[in-house]
Amino acid sequence: MDMYLQGFLMGLAYVAPIGVQNLFVINSAISQKRVRALLIALIVIFFDITLAFACFFGIGLLIDKLEWLKLIILLIGSLIVIYIGQGLIRSKSSFKETDTNISLAKVITTACVVTWFNPQAIIDGTMMLGAFRVNLAASDATYFILGVVSASFTWFTGVTLFVSFFRDKFNDKVLRIINVVCGAIIIFYGIKLLLSFYKMLKG
Repeated sequence: MDMYLQGFLMGLAYVAPIGVQNLFVINSAISQKRVRALLIALIVIFFDITLAFACFFGIGLLIDKLEWLKLIILLIGSLIVIYIGQGLIRSKSSFKETDTNISLAKVITTACVVTWFNPQAIIDGTMMLGAFRVNLAASDATYFILGVVSASFTWFTGVTLFVSFFRDKFNDKVLRIINVVCGAIIIFYGIKLLLSFYKMLKG
């Protein structure tokens, strides 16, 4: 139980910082019906959990050994993140229009991108989760990763429900502002990743 709680707390520390994943979930909770927002959260949780497993069991080692793979992830990830950001800024969504405006395929693709094509998420996950794995016995590792999984589920569903229940405080103008702000933050984040790619390429 102690290992489970450690994993849960570490999982919260891993997913809680506001990033592309959280912005995507928050924006969905504001602009979509509650049931659909929860579905989006569950899809994000699925990709987050698969990434956590990958980081926990050593994807970071592979990336560290293959410099070209790291460069590819940085380049493709940064461009897609920028694309998502500009899409948010250009969107003219309203509460009436956004209940069904995202296809399930697009939701799955976006959730995958903001998780698996997010170099920072991979690096952070590897450093936080991978480092713990080295020092854990096999039996403890199982409880630890279960705690991480529980944290991901608790955080994203909690954020979705909280924002969704208070979405009546928002109107179309506020939603537009949130889209622009979130989009700008995501673009800024994507540009930083692109600069990291350039520095690695030059270095």
